[in-house]
Amino acid sequence: MKFGDCPVGEAAGCILAHRTRLSDRTLKKGHVLTTSDCTDLLAHDIQSVVVARLEANDVDEDRAAARLGHAARGSGVSEDTAFTGRTNLYADENGVLVVDPVAVTTANRIDPAITIATLPNLSKVARDRMVATAKIISFAVSDDHLKQVEDRIRKAVSVVPFKSRKVGLVATQLPHLKPVTMDKTRRVLEDRLRPSNSVVVGELRVPHSSEAVAEAMHRLLEDGADFLILFGASAVVDRQDILPAALDRAGGTLKHLGMPVDPGNLLMLGALDDVPVLGAPGCARSPKENGFDWVLDRLLAGLEVGPDDITAMGVGGLLMEIGTRPQPREKKRQDATPRIAAIVLGAGKSSRMGGPNKLLAQLDGKPLIRHAAEAAICAGLSQTILVTGHSAEQVGHAVEDLDLTLVHNPDFADGMAGSIRKGMLALRSDIDAVIVLLGDMPRIDADILRRLVTAYAQNETSLIVTATADGKRGNPVLWDRRFFDDLKSLSGDVGARHIIAENPGFVFEVEIGAAARLDLDTPQALREAGGTLPQPKS
Repeated sequence: MKFGDCPVGEAAGCILAHRTRLSDRTLKKGHVLTTSDCTDLLAHDIQSVVVARLEANDVDEDRAAARLGHAARGSGVSEDTAFTGRTNLYADENGVLVVDPVAVTTANRIDPAITIATLPNLSKVARDRMVATAKIISFAVSDDHLKQVEDRIRKAVSVVPFKSRKVGLVATQLPHLKPVTMDKTRRVLEDRLRPSNSVVVGELRVPHSSEAVAEAMHRLLEDGADFLILFGASAVVDRQDILPAALDRAGGTLKHLGMPVDPGNLLMLGALDDVPVLGAPGCARSPKENGFDWVLDRLLAGLEVGPDDITAMGVGGLLMEIGTRPQPREKKRQDATPRIAAIVLGAGKSSRMGGPNKLLAQLDGKPLIRHAAEAAICAGLSQTILVTGHSAEQVGHAVEDLDLTLVHNPDFADGMAGSIRKGMLALRSDIDAVIVLLGDMPRIDADILRRLVTAYAQNETSLIVTATADGKRGNPVLWDRRFFDDLKSLSGDVGARHIIAENPGFVFEVEIGAAARLDLDTPQALREAGGTLPQPKS
């Protein structure tokens, strides 16, 4: 390829290197100049342009990117159409990404203009997640170099799909461990298993002793479990502690104890009658990602996990904050009409109201919660989910005639994050984006929601669309599916503001006025808006 300045009279058939504005149109970078283009350039007194000229052995950027992506694609991965020298690879199913790091590194060293980048090896990925991108940096590359890269990168990027497993859960009991904590532990585990369509087929709560745990493991195997997870009431701190001792007593094999991942250090890996046995660290009671997830995901995909695999997790194993982010220049992967869902959060305790549930307050002749629910339904979205918690029966009754899905969050007292997670887990698999809408925002109507959707559909990089009031961000917020894993990993009562702050390049703001920040958290605010609290039952 020859690159440089060229007289316009000789530029027909060359590739324009830089965007050039004319009075009536713009010639984009990468455009192949025509004779008509050159005539227009001269008419605008542009005498020369910087161009690329392909030589006999060159392959243009789109064809080269397509060949590179196709060569790298292994099982469980699909490719999109090459555009501006880039081909993206996507996961076909929920599973674990398996990359050949040596092949990728070697391929990237053959020609600096021929590149491939991937998510971290052995990452958990959801269906349609972008897992790799093949990018040609220049306008064309040598066919000889491209062939060398193709040979080296062949099938280097694959996704191993999850397998559905029947999980037996053994949980030990001590006086300090409340039943409500054990109930929540099971629900968090079920959420972790859902992407693989695995289920808990039985849970046995037993005394914190090796004898009781060993007996429980055998009972669960007899009941058909093909995967065992053990939650001890106290952490495993030694090879002779309760859980490893129970595995020995049951006739199993301890493969490894401990891992260089924090949180997740106190993990136990073993097997009983060829069935995987995972002793969960205490942090696995939380939905936040930790070392337990790394091992669990690989096992659910049918990948071998041994001591060498676990001890290699130390680099990158400090998980103070972890999340899945969109990759640079990732485009939306969707139909012309994106499928948008709404999650209406209606689980809160309304503690600042002093007793009554504000979502049942009357405003403009109907309950507060109904305003948000009707807005979502009237906006013509693909799915509407209402998450209930406090006063679930009454809140559900207020919208029982509406076409929406009710999801209950039994841990509503823990904060907003749990309600967002519950709503996310109820989404249909074909949803492209979701609007998270607070149940106490009665001035958010269907037109506002449609404006968010329009902004999302019309802007290629608007992966997060947030409503603003006089330039200040508020609610609701629309999230592209690239952030679905992040929303499913939220904890506490902080919402998702930090995700917005960490991704400024993907945020698009839509000014909607005061409705974005209307706060009806107190009786006074409700009265000023014209609402009335529900009367207590006599």
